[in-house]
Amino acid sequence: MDLTEKEELLLDELRSLHRKLRQNTKDKYQRINPFYEDLFDWEERGKYWSGKDEVTIYNSTTVLGNVDIGQKTWIGPYCSLDGTGGIKIGSYCSISLGAQILTHDTVKWCLAGGEASYEYAPVTIGDRCFIGTHAVILKGVTIGDGSVIGAGAVVTHDVPEGSIVAGVPARRIGTVSKDESGEVMLLMDKVASKIV
Repeated sequence: MDLTEKEELLLDELRSLHRKLRQNTKDKYQRINPFYEDLFDWEERGKYWSGKDEVTIYNSTTVLGNVDIGQKTWIGPYCSLDGTGGIKIGSYCSISLGAQILTHDTVKWCLAGGEASYEYAPVTIGDRCFIGTHAVILKGVTIGDGSVIGAGAVVTHDVPEGSIVAGVPARRIGTVSKDESGEVMLLMDKVASKIV
């Protein structure tokens, strides 16, 4: 590739910036990110979208449509939040890497050769919910407060408050509870603990 002298200088400056930002991320977080994740502040992006402080949205995450995000919620890298049908996410939630929240599908439109409409339904995620890596939450689902969605789960139905669900399709495998001192406990069902 033939670059002008000006372009060569710009490329050298960009590489120098990359090394500095990469080192800062390694020193601060003990990790290496894609370059663009080091360029921008994730909490600034979260505040830009939500209007709230201490909301994190990684730059590799796509957010579209009507997505309401509560205080101090963290949305990790490579997620997809399809708010075309509306998404409400509570406070103190953690949405892990690659999670997908979908509020529409084109199944009937496709099968009907374009003669049926797209279908939309909102998704609601309560406060203090953990959504595991690569979980998929389908349209119309409500997840109750204090629930855990396991990694790779496909959630097709509502999840009651304080539930632990996993699998494809997701099913209840335990509950979230607190002991007398207020410590959070994950209690696995006896059948689930034999499987897991």
